[in-house]
Formats: sequence, structure tokens, C-alpha cells
Amino acid sequence: MNLAQVIDLNKCIGCQTCTVACKRLWTDDPGMEHMWWNIVNTLPGEGTPRGWERMGGGFADGQVTLGELPSEEQFGPAWSFNFADALFGDGRAHLRPQGARWGPNWEEDQGGGTFPNSYFFYLPRLCNHCSNPACLAACPVQAIKTTDQGAVLIDEEACQGAQLCARACPYKRIYFSRVRQVSQKCIQCMPRIERGVAPACVRQCPGRARHFGKLDDPDGRIHQLVERWRVALPLHPEFGTRPNVFYVPPILPMPLHPDGTIDAQQARLPVEVLEGLFGPDVRQALDTLAQERARRATGEASPLMDLLIGRRWHDMLGGFDAAPV
Repeated sequence: MNLAQVIDLNKCIGCQTCTVACKRLWTDDPGMEHMWWNIVNTLPGEGTPRGWERMGGGFADGQVTLGELPSEEQFGPAWSFNFADALFGDGRAHLRPQGARWGPNWEEDQGGGTFPNSYFFYLPRLCNHCSNPACLAACPVQAIKTTDQGAVLIDEEACQGAQLCARACPYKRIYFSRVRQVSQKCIQCMPRIERGVAPACVRQCPGRARHFGKLDDPDGRIHQLVERWRVALPLHPEFGTRPNVFYVPPILPMPLHPDGTIDAQQARLPVEVLEGLFGPDVRQALDTLAQERARRATGEASPLMDLLIGRRWHDMLGGFDAAPV
């Protein structure tokens, strides 16, 4: 049984509630200041860590490959702010980071394109809990295990801090604690799951952008979106890790002509951008989404649109809807 997530990028508003929920729950100990196990990046952009898509890792010809080891500076160190001047000064100082050159969301809301047809979208990123995890294949001391639910976990008692897992992970979602001298990452909120509670990033999403459940349950939402409708796609499938976090690609407003009228023949967001992230299957996914939206617009029923709307948030949690305690 593999537990998986589907994140609808058409509903993510970039509010970072998922990020804060994860941070407050899991990464507030000393040595974890730079860790954001869940983060929402703006695309197009360099992401977190900076330039992660070019750092390598994953599998090539069936063999695990070791890419670049991200530095804390590339992840973006925790910032200090001029709180004293901004809050208790003469009223002239604005709150700003001190000495910062990069951070997890340094490019927030910037995107690409040119006015009036600029474009961007939000991409929540976390450990994909892959079915073929490169981190596990690269670990020299077998400190990385998979659970019966498909979660990929690091045994911190066995970890010796080699960081080959971080080099092998093509998504660069593994951090290193200099305090504990071990690698650390998202644990899929396993203590919550064991009590029937969905992960914090899923449960706290105010936009109902996240679905959670069993990938192999044919009646479940995850299976329906990934396998039946095929509108939820893995990020960079070419890495060969078989991720269990899937994304419904974004559909942006139509572009404008120079005179301000709508250009209904073009797409504001170049499909090549999405192909670079989700592979060639994104074209079929976009076509399916467009067809089902058009069907609903004419008053016809659309089971796919009903799934994506998520009228009852309990239904989006795949049975893991118990209240946190």
C-alpha cells in the first residue's frame, strides 16, 4: 500500500500555510533553522535550494547517480531582521532581512513573461516518498527504510552523516543537521498517520488543493486522479524515482492582445514550461482538464470536476480524517 498526495496547482494560492504547519510541527529544534521540509516555490524560478533542477541525482540506466550536495546558502539560511529599528525606532525604518543574499522564496511572485502577459504559479515541494528512492539506493549504511505505507524514512540512529542521500535525491529535499550530524527530511507525518490523521500540510491547506490517500485504492481519489483520469502527474518523471506526490498542472488566464482584448488562440503559460516539469504527458492532462471544464460549463456532469472541487474536505483525506490531538 502506497500513500500518496495529489496537489492541484490550480487551487494553490501560495499562502504557505502548509509550510508553516510543517515548520511548527517538525523543524523548530536547534540546527533545523534552515530546514523547510515543505515549501511553496514560485515558478518559473530557481526554487529551493537555488537551482535544484540542475544539481543532478536520480537514476541513469538503472543506476543511482550522485549529484551536487546543496549548501545551506543554496537552501537559504535563516534570516535575522532589524526588529528593533522597525518596531521601536523613529518610524522611518522598514522591516527587512539583514545581510541576506538568497532565501527559500526569494523570487516569490516574480515568474516569467512580459506585461501584460506575465505568468507564474505556485509549486508546493516536499519529499516525494518515492517508490524507487535514490536516497535509499545511495545510503552506504542502510539508514534509509521504507514503511509498509510507502513512506521513506531516515533512521537517525544509524545515519553517519555521509550525505550521499542528499546528493542522490534529484529533488534535493534532504537537509543536514550540523547539531546532530545526521540527514533529516519529511517523515510524511507518520505519527499522525498511525492515528488516522492526515499529514499537517494536507490537513491545514485552506484552498483544498491537496488530496491524500492510497494510490492503489481504485475507489479512492488519488487513484482516480492519477490512474483513471491521468491529470495528476509526477514532478520530473525522468529522474526515475517514481514519486508519490503528483500535481494537477496549472491553467492560467488567456493572454491579451496589445489592445487589451483576449487572445483565445494562445496560452499564457507556455506548455513547454510544464513539459519541462511534468514530461510530455502534461499535454494530454491539459486537454482532459479543458474537455471536462467545457462539459461542466454546458451543464453536463463531470466526475473529474467533482473530484477537483473538493466540496467536502473530509473526502479529500482518504480516510485519514481523524482530528489531531
